[in-house]
Amino acid sequence: MKQLNNQTLASLNGKLPIPAYRLAEQQPKIGIVHIGPGAFFRGHQAWYTEQALQFGGDWAISAVSMRSPDVSQALSPQDGLYTLAVLDAEQSYQVIGSVAEVLIASEQYQQVQARLTAASTKYVTLTITEKGYCLNNAGKLDLKHPQIQQDLTGTSQPITAVGMLFSALAARYQANIAPFCVVSCDNLTDNGHKLRGAIIAYAEQKNATVANWLAQQLICPCTMVDSITPATDDALRAQVTEVLNLTDNWPIKREAFVQWVIEDILPADRPAWQQAGVIYAQDVSAFEKAKLRLLNAPHSTLAYVGSLLGYETVFDAMQDPQLVDFIEQMITDELIPSFKAPAELDVKQYSQDILARFRNPAIRHLLSQIAWDGSQKLPMRVLPAISDNLAKGQPIAKLAYAIAAWCRFIVKRYNDNEKLVDPLAEPLLAVAAQCSGKAQIDVPLFLAVDAVFPPGLSLNPEFQQAVVAAYHQIVTRQALPAAAAGAR
Repeated sequence: MKQLNNQTLASLNGKLPIPAYRLAEQQPKIGIVHIGPGAFFRGHQAWYTEQALQFGGDWAISAVSMRSPDVSQALSPQDGLYTLAVLDAEQSYQVIGSVAEVLIASEQYQQVQARLTAASTKYVTLTITEKGYCLNNAGKLDLKHPQIQQDLTGTSQPITAVGMLFSALAARYQANIAPFCVVSCDNLTDNGHKLRGAIIAYAEQKNATVANWLAQQLICPCTMVDSITPATDDALRAQVTEVLNLTDNWPIKREAFVQWVIEDILPADRPAWQQAGVIYAQDVSAFEKAKLRLLNAPHSTLAYVGSLLGYETVFDAMQDPQLVDFIEQMITDELIPSFKAPAELDVKQYSQDILARFRNPAIRHLLSQIAWDGSQKLPMRVLPAISDNLAKGQPIAKLAYAIAAWCRFIVKRYNDNEKLVDPLAEPLLAVAAQCSGKAQIDVPLFLAVDAVFPPGLSLNPEFQQAVVAAYHQIVTRQALPAAAAGAR
């Protein structure tokens, strides 16, 4: 069977939406470099840019993987083309053509730098996960991070995104080329400000003149992104092959819901993202907090509690009435009261819409995938709500249960000799090795991991007691708290 690429694209005309500009003699030039071309990027930012390209402009994307060759090996033979399957109540398919090339920084560093330093590159977007920013608990660049240390002191090419961006920006300074606009698209609170601070902090260690230039000119908007994008499986590949009658090495699936909120500080020269549905806002933080607390916190809770209960996917977990009741009560009793929502958002309806998204049978989102990198996610998704509720004298029992479930999830991984996907896997598994199943012993061991729990929270007696109580419930009953059965 033939493969999806520029030569076979025309055969799909009329069957499903395709990037018609790919068939034109003059195709859009590259104006965006994206670092971290995973599934979310291809279902989200690349899709928005695909829509924007319908309005013209040189906004094709050079996608850069820091180390992994997988995406490049899959998409390069396809000229960057791939299929996006939107799987919801109604299903639809679209060929995405906004990705013009996929480079591997560790192998093609000079080509990556050429793209980053080109005057025609106006934007750099990133989906490198929370751990890719190399930040400390205070949200600042961790200058003691081994990879940051290697980049700062080494003479070889940078291995971190921050180091690579600085190298390109310094070269642009020397060439009298304005900085590109850097857009973080990761679930990181205040992501734009933290990224900007990290780049400038790195620059201060390398070149004070460049650091001063960046402090005056570098634009890094805060953003909020949302869409559930599960990992590609063989079933999706077969489904797409049947629709296209072509082979697609790496199609992507996502739900119909998609959202991108960007702080309204971008230069005037920008892709037509707004026409594609991007929301430009003066204050992204309120949208961001709503998403982190009402979607991400329940999502992570489902991942850990659902895994302990033996469920495989979000949909599976949402078929458990007791678990759903627990999640709904967490949202109503502890998450909605923990923050001030944006005036434009009906939080109750938003929460119901999120639960409806979780029930989507067409999206097979693995709980194990959501559980990845818990040491990076929980400090963004759950711990701030706990801190805010403690400060207000509001309940935290269900949020503490989510933390206890994460602890037991790690212990189970250790006991089952299964891989823990987490940047702190080694120290966390070392903690799990010391656990006895007794809450009074185990919980303090986890709370002492200060890379996850700030001292102001881990030493709080009410928080300690709540996690101990929840952990004891999980160990002794292997069930949800009694409150989930309907008691309030």
